[in-house]
Amino acid sequence: MEHWKLPDTQTRPYRVLVADPISAAGVETLRTVAEVDVKTGQKPEELIACIGDYDAVVVRSETKITREGFAAARKLRIVARAGVGVDNIDVPAATEHGVIVVNSPEGNTMAAAEHTIAMLMALSRKIPDAVASVRAGEWKRSKFVGVEVYKKTLGIIGFGKIGREVARRAKGLGMRILASDAFVSPEVVAREGAELVELADLYRQADYITVHAPLTKDTRGLIGDASLAQMKDGVRIINVARGGIVDEEALLRGLESGKVAGAALDVFEKEPLPADAVLPKHPLVIATPHLGASTEEAQVNVALDVCEQIVLVLEGKPPRSAVNMPAFSADVLARLEPFIELGTRMGRLIAQLTMEPIRGVTVAYSGELLGMDVQPVTRAVLVGVLQEGLEGVNLVNAPYLAEQQGLRVTESKCVGNEEDYQSFLRIEVETPAGKRTVGGTVLGRRSLRIREIDEFRIDLKPEGFLLMALHHDRPGVIGSVGTLLGEGNINIGGMYVGREAVGKRAVMVLTVDQPIPQELQDEIKSQIDADYVRVVEL
Repeated sequence: MEHWKLPDTQTRPYRVLVADPISAAGVETLRTVAEVDVKTGQKPEELIACIGDYDAVVVRSETKITREGFAAARKLRIVARAGVGVDNIDVPAATEHGVIVVNSPEGNTMAAAEHTIAMLMALSRKIPDAVASVRAGEWKRSKFVGVEVYKKTLGIIGFGKIGREVARRAKGLGMRILASDAFVSPEVVAREGAELVELADLYRQADYITVHAPLTKDTRGLIGDASLAQMKDGVRIINVARGGIVDEEALLRGLESGKVAGAALDVFEKEPLPADAVLPKHPLVIATPHLGASTEEAQVNVALDVCEQIVLVLEGKPPRSAVNMPAFSADVLARLEPFIELGTRMGRLIAQLTMEPIRGVTVAYSGELLGMDVQPVTRAVLVGVLQEGLEGVNLVNAPYLAEQQGLRVTESKCVGNEEDYQSFLRIEVETPAGKRTVGGTVLGRRSLRIREIDEFRIDLKPEGFLLMALHHDRPGVIGSVGTLLGEGNINIGGMYVGREAVGKRAVMVLTVDQPIPQELQDEIKSQIDADYVRVVEL
C-alpha cells in the first residue's frame, strides 16, 4: 500500500521519541526499526522545540500533544498513547496534519477492573484509615465498622470492556448489577448477568456507582448536583475512569451533606493534584494517584501494544487501534489491501485525466465488497484524487481535506451490477464540464486492473507512465503514435485499446518507460487529431 509508506530506513533512519515512562520491553521493540530517544518530563516548549525531528512519539497521560505541537511536527506520522484515554492529545489537530493516533484499548483492562473492585472493597471496609490507625499504634476496631457489598446494587456507567470485567467480578461478590450504556445491546448486558437500565433508574437504585466511560462533552460533569440529587442517600461513588466525569465540587457538597457516604477516586480534574486540593483529603474519600493501569503486567501490555503499532506504521502497514481512522481486523485488512491500492491508483488516474476542478466524488462498490466495511477503500480513492493538488494527503486526513476543499463524497453499493467480476470498484467524478468514470477490479489475489474509462471497455494495469489518447478509430493511428515516440526515444512497454465501435471514438493507452515532453504530446495530439492526449503517472 504505497500511501502508507515512509522513506527507507537505509536512507533516513526513523526516530521515535518516548516522552513518558514506558516499559523497557516497549522501548526495545521500537529499537528494532528506529533510533529511540527517551526524554520524559519535558516542558511544553521543550517538546515543541524537538518534536519536528521525530517520526513517532509515545506518551502516557502526562505529556500533552497540542495543536501547536502537531504544527511543529514536520515528520511526525504517529502518536501512540500507552493506555486508553487520548484526552491529552489534540486528535482533531492530528487528523488535520495526517498523523495517526493510536492507543491500547485492551492492554490495561484487567488492571483497571481489579483496581475498581479494590477501591470498592477498601471504601466499604474503611481499609486505608484502619491501616493508618494500626501504623499509628492504635487498635480501635469499633471505629472502622464497614458495610458488606453482598446483595448490594452496583450501578456501572459505561459497559465496555472494563465495565464488563467489573461486572463479572462484582457478580462473584454477590452483587446485583445495573448497567447504563447507550451503545450496548440488552443481550450483551444480559450475558454478563446484568440489567440494562436508563441512567435515571441506575441513579435511583444503586448503592454503589462506578463510571467506566471516556471523558467527552457529554460525560464531563456527568455526576454532579443534579444526578446526585436523584441517588439514594448513602450512595458510594467510584471513579477509576477519567477526571472530570465527576464534578468534584458537587461531590464535596454531597459528602458534606451526608448524601454521599463515601467516594473512591483514582482520577482527578487536575493531575498531579494541587497542594490545596480539598476533596482528596476529605475523611470519606479514598484517593489514589491514577493507578488504574499501574500493574507490572498492564504496563508491559500497553507498551508492547502501542510500540508494535508504531512498528507497523513505520513498515508501511496500518495499525490495529487507530483512534482517528477506522479500525479493522487483520483478516479484513488483508482482503481489502489490494482494493486500497487499486482505489488510490484509480483516484490518481481520474484526477490526472480530469483537467477541470472536481466538485464531487462517488465511489460505488459491487460483488463481494458489498459485505465488507469499505471505508479504507473510499479513503484511498480520496487520497489518489487529492494527491494531485495537495501535499501531505494520507488515509488519516483525506476525508478532512476533502471537506475543506468542498468536495462532495458519496459511497454507494450496487447489488447485481458487474456480474462478470467477483468485486468491482467504480469512481465517478463531477466537474463543471460533466462527469468522468473509471472502473476496476482485482484479479486473483493481487493483480490490479482498470476495466473501464468513461464508456470504453479496456484491460489496463494501473502502473508506471501511461500515454492516454481519445481519438477516432481509423487505420494508422497506433502506428503514427509509435513512430513519433520512437523518434523521441520513448520506449513503449505495452498497449491497451478500447472503442465504441468500428470507426467511432476510441481510447488508446500506451505504457512508456519515461515521462513524455509536452511538445511531443502536442505533436501526437495534432498528428492523430485526438480529442485529448494526457500522460498519467501512477
